[in-house]
Amino acid sequence: MKMTTEEAFVKVLQAHGIDNAFGIIGSAMMPISDIFPDAGITFWDCAHEGSAGMMADGYTRATGAMSMMIAQNGPGITNFVTAVKTAYWNHTPCLLVTPQAANKTIGQGGFQEMEQMNLFADCVAYQEEVRDPTRVAEVLTRVIAKAKRLSGPAQINIPRDFWTQVVDIEIPEPIEFEVSGGGENSVKKAAELISGAKNPVILNGAGVVLSEGGIEASKALAEKLDAPVCVGYQHNDAFPGSHPLFAGPLGYNGSKAGMELIKDADVVVCLGTRLNPFSTLPGYGMDYWPTDAKIIQVDINPDRIGLTKKVTVGIVGDAAKVAKGILENLSADAGDAGRDARKAKIAETKSRWAQQLSSMDHEDDDPGTTWNERARADKPDWMSPRMAWRAIQSALPREAIISSDIGNNCAIGNAYPDFDEGRKYLAPGLFGPCGYGLPAIVGAKIGQRDVPVVGFAGDGAFGIAVNELTAIGRGEWPAVTQIVFRNYQWGAEKRNSTLWFDDNFVGTELDTQVSYAGIANACGLKGVIARTQEELTDALNQAIKDQMENGITTLIEAMINQELGEPFRRDAMKKPVAVAGISKDDMKPQLA
Repeated sequence: MKMTTEEAFVKVLQAHGIDNAFGIIGSAMMPISDIFPDAGITFWDCAHEGSAGMMADGYTRATGAMSMMIAQNGPGITNFVTAVKTAYWNHTPCLLVTPQAANKTIGQGGFQEMEQMNLFADCVAYQEEVRDPTRVAEVLTRVIAKAKRLSGPAQINIPRDFWTQVVDIEIPEPIEFEVSGGGENSVKKAAELISGAKNPVILNGAGVVLSEGGIEASKALAEKLDAPVCVGYQHNDAFPGSHPLFAGPLGYNGSKAGMELIKDADVVVCLGTRLNPFSTLPGYGMDYWPTDAKIIQVDINPDRIGLTKKVTVGIVGDAAKVAKGILENLSADAGDAGRDARKAKIAETKSRWAQQLSSMDHEDDDPGTTWNERARADKPDWMSPRMAWRAIQSALPREAIISSDIGNNCAIGNAYPDFDEGRKYLAPGLFGPCGYGLPAIVGAKIGQRDVPVVGFAGDGAFGIAVNELTAIGRGEWPAVTQIVFRNYQWGAEKRNSTLWFDDNFVGTELDTQVSYAGIANACGLKGVIARTQEELTDALNQAIKDQMENGITTLIEAMINQELGEPFRRDAMKKPVAVAGISKDDMKPQLA
């Protein structure tokens, strides 16, 4: 039937139920945004496209439903790069719409012209450009299908002069792919290895959360074996935290219990994880990865299997279906060897770690450094980061969705939260962008209006997203709660400076005159300052009440001392040595 290209575009969105778009309005997209209201599509007009993309990531991760990122061609689209790459490593199926400069002007260096396909080539799971106005529905349908199948952002690039064209077009049916349960032989081989194991351990990754029924399938497998279940870095919601077999997150500032249990494993079942470095590198000085264990790796993407660790059996498939297939193929006595001793060890190890974690108030200094000691002496009455996290845990609702930013104070909190179900813990992932915490939790709240949400960020990272406070106070935006850890420094970089650069703090200090609570108040939101654990717990309790009952967004500025936790990557840094030497006297004036 005849319709305009923008009508065809929107009808495809409707066919797929994509009813939320994030970005900043621009002339290149106005022909379609003009009909969004009639189509039932809400356009969320953000303060910056980078934050808009992270809102889309948070929305999809919290709901499982796709959303769209769209903005003006050129600079509006370039601002999406960080968010799109973040979604890529978070395995988030989002639709990236990039209106392009008009065909007739491309190559002339015109206004807001940019090579947008090359820009995102390394950031998306799939990309395609519309070559003719009559193909807009076909291409968009395929791009959406690829995003879902590859579980990542996918890009459609469309020249802006293709809008407002009247075409004879058919709207395709959505393309659905059935996910695989893995190869028959590989599943049987995995079951055989597990059936003979004395100390099996399961490691759940993001794929378990993304897979329909993945958590339940992994739970059934764990209970059959009485095997402890660890989760990967920043995937604390990949197994129920209250379950007696839950051992906690591995890696950076994770669970010592999980690390101690997995280091003795003879078989490790890695479900829906690419075994990224942060989930396998030493933690707390413990090199826990079991080098002699048989490794079974399950991932929907074959390119990730065996990429970082030697694998005994690789299975390409959906985490839930593969876990069910393995369970069905286990021997009748699988898990019986050492079952009672294993259960006792899990309980004892978890109890010991819980007691240790609850008593951890301060961060240690490396031999030869004294920064944390000095930080405590400088502000003896201020909360430490761990005191703040314990105060937060006292008030955080069990059903809450939380988001965490990148940075030292958020990373210190990695061992604390656990959840009863998936899609509850949003973190920036392995691309590690600052400024993720606030926009991600806003996106999550848009998708889950009846659930309390709380975002976390250090004050350095929050400065990158602070402009979103000017956007989210408008009447149509749902209320959220944001906690900012305020210690006036870029903590991760400062810890590096104490370890490898002799306390030479270059670019690590923040402005002590800035009040984020004050900025929130100036934006018509509620800004609160908490200086003690009691004040922080009370402020969070009130903020959740205001969010859920009164529609009030609250920013809590938690004042903490300048203690610094572990560096992100000890293996990535080493102490430099001077060879030629550097002197200010060698600086030459520039020619006018």
